[in-house]
Amino acid sequence: MPSEHTEVQVRPGVESDLDALTDIYNHYVRETPITFDTAAFSPEERRPWLLSHPEDGPYRLKVAVDGTFQGNSQRILGYATSSPYRAKPAYSTSVEVTVYLAFDAGGRGIGTLLYKALFADLATEDVHRAYAGIAQPNEASTRLHERFGFRPVGTYREVGRKFGRYWDVAWYEKEL
Repeated sequence: MPSEHTEVQVRPGVESDLDALTDIYNHYVRETPITFDTAAFSPEERRPWLLSHPEDGPYRLKVAVDGTFQGNSQRILGYATSSPYRAKPAYSTSVEVTVYLAFDAGGRGIGTLLYKALFADLATEDVHRAYAGIAQPNEASTRLHERFGFRPVGTYREVGRKFGRYWDVAWYEKEL
């Protein structure tokens, strides 16, 4: 496991990250109610998602990597995205944001680094609001979002069923 003092770098996501990003996401699919996807994805199935987050524009993918190399690559510790909030044109200045960390990378400030980079990029775009849906309970995610100025706007009660039970999703909003 990396040292807590390892330098973490944040950069735009690239296609060669796809396998590692898929592995991170699939952990949450299989093990947690944090995402309401219920079946793991192959990297090929996730490719359209990755390609929908270019290096510029309002829909970004930021990746945190361990500053040390393992062979010829760096370990991906997590990622943050901004994605379309809804498909209809009037929603184009709103984004939905999220952070996913490698299962062993929490508690090191990586989510904070990712959101700092993501929101710095979004400051140059025509984006008015950011929204985040947080499956409950998830105190770490709630604290992260509140630290970045998100405020609760409501909760969808028992909106998703996973692992044989219903889960609430609290929605948060941030002015950009």
